[in-house]
Amino acid sequence: MTLVDLILALIILLCAVLLLWPFLFYPLILRMLPEKPAQRASAAGAPSVSLLFCAYNEAASLPAKIENLRLLKAKHPALQILAFDDGSTDGTGDLLGGAGELITLVRGPGRSGKAHGMKQLAARATGDILVFTDANVLLDDSAIDALLPYYADPEVGGVLGSLRYDGAQNSASASVGALYWRIEEHLKDLESRSGNVMGADGSIFSIRCGLYPDFPDSVLDDLTVSMAVVFAGKRLIKAKDVIAREAMVAKREDEYRRKVRIAARSWHTHRHLRPGLRRMSRLDRFKYASRKVVRWFGGLWIGLAVLAALALAWRITPVAAVALFTAGMLLMMLGVMARRGPLAAIFDLLLAYMATLKGVLLAMRGQTFTLWTPAKSRD
Repeated sequence: MTLVDLILALIILLCAVLLLWPFLFYPLILRMLPEKPAQRASAAGAPSVSLLFCAYNEAASLPAKIENLRLLKAKHPALQILAFDDGSTDGTGDLLGGAGELITLVRGPGRSGKAHGMKQLAARATGDILVFTDANVLLDDSAIDALLPYYADPEVGGVLGSLRYDGAQNSASASVGALYWRIEEHLKDLESRSGNVMGADGSIFSIRCGLYPDFPDSVLDDLTVSMAVVFAGKRLIKAKDVIAREAMVAKREDEYRRKVRIAARSWHTHRHLRPGLRRMSRLDRFKYASRKVVRWFGGLWIGLAVLAALALAWRITPVAAVALFTAGMLLMMLGVMARRGPLAAIFDLLLAYMATLKGVLLAMRGQTFTLWTPAKSRD
C-alpha cells in the first residue's frame, strides 16, 4: 500500500468514526461517567407553574390539544396556560380564543416566529416554573405531578420531559425519524445521569422562571433557553416519567424542509451561545461537541468518505471505481422510488444528513429562518 492509499484509507476510517461518534462511541463514554442523581421531594408546597406554547395554522391539532389542557387544568387549577398565535390563517386563533378562561391568548401582529412569541409569553408568565411545549404535543395528565418534585433540588434549574412519537409505521421517513428520536432520548438520559443535558427541544421542557434569558428571534428558543440553565451554573436534567406525545412527520419533503430550517437555526444559536459555551466545564464542552457539532457535519463526513472510497477504488483499478459509483447511484435511485423498506430508510437517513448540512451551510452564509410552518403530514 502506497502513502496515498494509506491516507485515503485513514480518511475513510476517520469519517466513519466521526459519523458513528454521536451514536456509538459517545454513549459508551457517557456510561462510564459517575452518576449524579438529582434530589426529589413530595409535591407539598410545590412551586407555581406556567405552561407556554406557540401556534401557527394548527387548527387540526388544537381540539386534542385543548382537551389535553383541560385535563391538566382540572388536576392543577392554579396552572397558568398561555398561547401565542403567530398570525394563523386557518382559525387557530379563534379556536384558542374560544377556549374561555382556560387559555390566555396573545395574538401576534402577523408572522414573527416562535422565538418572538415565546418571549412575549414568558414576559406575561407568573409561575415559578415555566413549562414549554408545542401546539401539536400532548402531555400525559400526570406530567406536571411528575415534574415538580425534581425542583426540590436547588441545584436543578431545568427539567426536560421524555417525548414519545406516534405514527412511526406510517412511512420510511417516519420510521427513520422515530429511530433518530429514540436515540436522541437515550443520549439525553445518559447526559442527565452524568450531569447536564446539552439542550432541549421544544416538545416538553421546563426551567425556573428567573433563568429565562434574552435572545434574538433568529435562534432556536428551546436550545437557547435550556442552555441558559447550564450557563447559570444550575443542572439541566431529563425526567423519564414526564411524558409527552407527538405524531411523526410522514413525508420526505416535510421532514427535509424541517431539518434544513432547524439546522440553520441551530447554527445561528451556536454562534449566539459561544460566550457561554466557552465558560462551561470541560465535560459539558465535550458533551456539546459530541452531540451537537459532530452531528451537524454528518453529511460532510459521508461525502468525504465516498470521495475517498472512489479515489481508492480508482487507484486499484478504474473499473472498480466505475462499478462502485454505478452501484451507489443505482441504490440511490431505488431509494428515491421506495417508500418503505430498508432502501427507503437508508435514503431517508442520508437525506436527513444532507438536509442538516445544507441548513448549517446556509446559516454560515447568513441566511436565517425565523418563521416556521407545521408539517401537514403529521395530521
